[in-house]
Amino acid sequence: MPSRPSPDKPRRPALAADAVRHGADAPPASQRRRRAPTTVAGTSMMTLVDPAVRAGAWAAGSDAPEKPEVRIGFIPLTDCASVVMAAALGLDRKHGIRITPTREASWAGVRDKLVNGELDAAHVLYGLVYGVQLGIGGPRKDMAVLMNLNHNGQAISLSAKLAHKGVRDGASLRAYMMREPRQYTFAQTFPTGTHAMWLYYWLAANGIDPLREARAITVPPPQMVATMRVGHMDGFCAGEPWHARAIADRIGFTAETTQGIWRDHPEKTLATTAEFVQKYPNTARAMVAAVLEASRFIDASASNRRRTAETIAAPSYVDTDMDLILDRMLGRYANGLGRTWDDAHAMQFHRDGEANYPYLSDGMWFLTQHKRWGLLKEHPDYLAVARKVNRIDVYRQAAAAAQVPLPASDFRTAKLMDGVVWDASRDPKAYADGFAIQA
Repeated sequence: MPSRPSPDKPRRPALAADAVRHGADAPPASQRRRRAPTTVAGTSMMTLVDPAVRAGAWAAGSDAPEKPEVRIGFIPLTDCASVVMAAALGLDRKHGIRITPTREASWAGVRDKLVNGELDAAHVLYGLVYGVQLGIGGPRKDMAVLMNLNHNGQAISLSAKLAHKGVRDGASLRAYMMREPRQYTFAQTFPTGTHAMWLYYWLAANGIDPLREARAITVPPPQMVATMRVGHMDGFCAGEPWHARAIADRIGFTAETTQGIWRDHPEKTLATTAEFVQKYPNTARAMVAAVLEASRFIDASASNRRRTAETIAAPSYVDTDMDLILDRMLGRYANGLGRTWDDAHAMQFHRDGEANYPYLSDGMWFLTQHKRWGLLKEHPDYLAVARKVNRIDVYRQAAAAAQVPLPASDFRTAKLMDGVVWDASRDPKAYADGFAIQA
């Protein structure tokens, strides 16, 4: 596997990054003002910042960010990329703030640090934010989803031991479990999080009751491969690059991608507390605008995705081989059992803002699954909760600053792998109660 860039070979940002900041008629890099080097991906990377960027893209006076430096927590996963790149490319400075990405050990740790104010914001599981809002999975606090960070790009891996028994997918897993009854264990990353919901949905869609016919455990994403290696679980759902790592280490295979469960599903968010938004509204807007620009940069070209993979592969970020990150970022998939394919719905960071908009219907869907699996004992007011948590007002202001288009509606529909259509404009209570397998 290719090694990460050597520290003695500095690289400048990809040309597309200059286009983001300077436009096609920009002067040569040698004539632009520079800021101090930032160490990323093992290299000393110079972020080029012109005088206009230093002055800030926000309006003067009362629109200036109230908090010039913000700490944004992240878990070492591929989909932390836009937060990291907003800082690495200097896009934070363009909007008058400095982002410090801080690596965290677990989603529970991210939750606690958000709630107590140690982190200003975080790259965080969509369902975790809603769990905190309603007091499930930890302490209750009013929260704010500022934007979606990505669509797609997670997976479900099963162990090599199951592969040796002929298991290839959900249907063959169910058949094997019926032939060989025992306690089967599957890991997710947080009880109310996205990975738990994808895992449960996939198992149930294949006729396996995730609460009665299997045992679910919680494991931090970077520990998934090690936990499977020692035989403590039969499968797991998490983000990349840990499924690619499981294949490279020959301990597991990809049974399903999450885009196979729900094409273009919501995944991680940039989230904070409602208190932070109330106290620092301009700072919240600036964070979103900077991350939006980073999202656009990543999706702009394959070379930008490579640049991003090189950056986030560093020990201070995801800490793994760059090519394990890059292949699935580019949609080049191998399942570890001989099948390869190009996935048109791999991880997406921007899609002209489609992947970033905090749709009310997305938040409502997670609430229906929390009710389905008994995390919520009663039906909430689905729309009211989503309107309170998803700060579409902040997103719209940031999108205007970053010149990102907005969708026509705050709602979208989807047909999931079992053929069931999610349409938030219908009856979310009936949807949550309508599944054959539930708590």
